[in-house]
Amino acid sequence: MTFVVTESCIKCKYTDCVEVCPVDCFHEGPNMLVIDPDECIDCTLCEPECPVDAIMSEDDVPEDQQKFLELNAELAQQWPVLNEMKDPPDDADEWKDVKDKLEYLER
Repeated sequence: MTFVVTESCIKCKYTDCVEVCPVDCFHEGPNMLVIDPDECIDCTLCEPECPVDAIMSEDDVPEDQQKFLELNAELAQQWPVLNEMKDPPDDADEWKDVKDKLEYLER
């Protein structure tokens, strides 16, 4: 089992989760983070750190977020590893409660 970053992360990209990951499985894209499912050890440390509840166990991903299982695996192969906390985008707080953000995902 692995953890997955879902739609809530898009345009927020808070990196609190990265600081606690013992295996550097987070990858950074232009406006979201993803988890490499091949590197994730299911330690659960990242999930409570996410201020927008974007991280969840693959078993708990709701139907409307299932596409993020594939997106995390795909984009983790393309984006660089992020292993230290960074400042979120200036407008992150404005986006944290917005729903249906997939159209804003930058690859």
